[in-house]
Amino acid sequence: MPGKPAEPTDRSAVRSLLRLWPYVRPVRARWISAALVAILASCLALVIPLILKWMVDGPVADRDPGGVWLGALFLLLLGIAEAALFGLRRWLVARPLAGVEASMRADLYRHLQRLPVAFHDRWPSGQLLSRGTTDLMLMRMFLAFPLTFLLVNATTILVGFVILFAQDWSLGLVLLAPAVPLMVLCSLFETKYALVARKAQDQVGDLTTVVEESVLGIRIVKGFGRNRSQALAFRALAQRLRTTELGKARLLAGIWALITAIPELAIGAALVLGTIEVADGGLSAGTLVAFLSTALALRWPVESIGFLLAMSQESATAADRYFEVMDVAEEPEPALRGERAEGSGQGIVFEGVEFRYPDAEPGSPPVLARIDLRIRPGETMALVGATGCGKTTLTALVPRLHDVTGGRILLDGEDIAGMERSRLRELVSVAFEEPTLFSATVGENVLMGAQGASGQELRRALSVAQADFVHELPQGVDTQVGEQGLSLSGGQRQRLALAPRFLVLDDPLSALDVHTETLVEAALRRVLEETTAVVVAHRPSTVMLADRVALLSEGRISAVGTHQELLRTNAEYAWLMSGAHDTGVLVPEEGSAR
Repeated sequence: MPGKPAEPTDRSAVRSLLRLWPYVRPVRARWISAALVAILASCLALVIPLILKWMVDGPVADRDPGGVWLGALFLLLLGIAEAALFGLRRWLVARPLAGVEASMRADLYRHLQRLPVAFHDRWPSGQLLSRGTTDLMLMRMFLAFPLTFLLVNATTILVGFVILFAQDWSLGLVLLAPAVPLMVLCSLFETKYALVARKAQDQVGDLTTVVEESVLGIRIVKGFGRNRSQALAFRALAQRLRTTELGKARLLAGIWALITAIPELAIGAALVLGTIEVADGGLSAGTLVAFLSTALALRWPVESIGFLLAMSQESATAADRYFEVMDVAEEPEPALRGERAEGSGQGIVFEGVEFRYPDAEPGSPPVLARIDLRIRPGETMALVGATGCGKTTLTALVPRLHDVTGGRILLDGEDIAGMERSRLRELVSVAFEEPTLFSATVGENVLMGAQGASGQELRRALSVAQADFVHELPQGVDTQVGEQGLSLSGGQRQRLALAPRFLVLDDPLSALDVHTETLVEAALRRVLEETTAVVVAHRPSTVMLADRVALLSEGRISAVGTHQELLRTNAEYAWLMSGAHDTGVLVPEEGSAR
């Protein structure tokens, strides 16, 4: 599946995290301020053992209650200051890091809109959704917590050991002894956790895909009684994700246990040796209390290393997944733009057009080969052919949903490869076989791609599509339709998607009833009189809209003529128009057509 490297490396993960800097740079002042505040708050906690040392060796030893109360007041004030500083740190990072997440999400969405259709054909939508939601949340959490506290805890441990060595260097060495084995364990943990974290996040994407498909296809699922099979598929993926998450939990539990146990053993050894020194008079009781209190204060910074490393690895994997998508090249704009040729009156011309999909096997035959076809200005050309012959692919080349791999396409004498996509798609209107409506108002769906159109143009489009039913909806053209238009019937959705210098129609009448089809055809004829159009047709009623017909067979144009001419002279065309291919009748021999 796209976006699933078998073995992500620490180097690539770190590189991906470093690429977050352009997003963090605008808020770096507040983030650095928050880190400094957190370091100050953490180091304040290390002052507490020094106050305890003063209290034990001073007021407690001298039996001075006033000194004890004074020490207690200092401890209370330190605690309040520490809590206030941590609260300030949270306030400093919350808003700017939410802005970083929003900025990255906006960039991802903008980038997805500019990627070629071939990319979206390859990538499951759930994988993209998980990158725009879960992965970005993990990166925000990394910037807010693990990144800050890896720095804070490292500084705290360094300052803490300076205090420990200042009090008793021999006991300090005892506590420092576990450092090397802990570093080795953390390195091994990072390597293993990176793999399982990537696996889990990819499985979240797979699960999201299944959920999305089930929701969008709920009518199919219910209509064909596929509830159980979909539930089983979901359960299998959920079980696989559960197994992976349990593996993550085992790794985290193991490293946490070791990181907790090893320092505890060192603290226990220091306690025994310190007690012996106090008994021998080589160390004061207050110094031992301060030493042990400092060591205990360093427990959380040390023990949290495993937890912080786990979160950092998940965030690094999330960043790696995010930039996998961001690194995909967008649709290239032409380096040399063609000269505008409006009104030159040459229609649509296909010259030696060839096309093969980007992921096709090397040496495989192209989907379309040597397509030569001319559609005169104001002419409607019907494309007819058996299922899978490349009709839809050919029409997708006109608005450059795919780019030709050979030959060229001209619109009024201008090569579309030299046109800006925005301008090309203003000139070419497209209606697809499967109508897509967005969660928006009826009017917004009809005027999709026609920003700034007037109310009169909206009414004309609705009239052409025979979509006057919208005026009977609760709020008329301002009525919100559900995702994919699920609040409308199939025919209604197609009529809204139909509402229309160049026109490309991919079997646009397939979902209409006979009476509505007749009305739409009559309206389309009026529109097509002044439009150069390509219409994919599967039935005679749609073919009758066209001035001429092109027969596409095995990726080539095998015949061009009027409907009546091809019926008389081409057996394959006569067979397609007869509907015999839907009933199992064999193809007639050449020349048998009447």
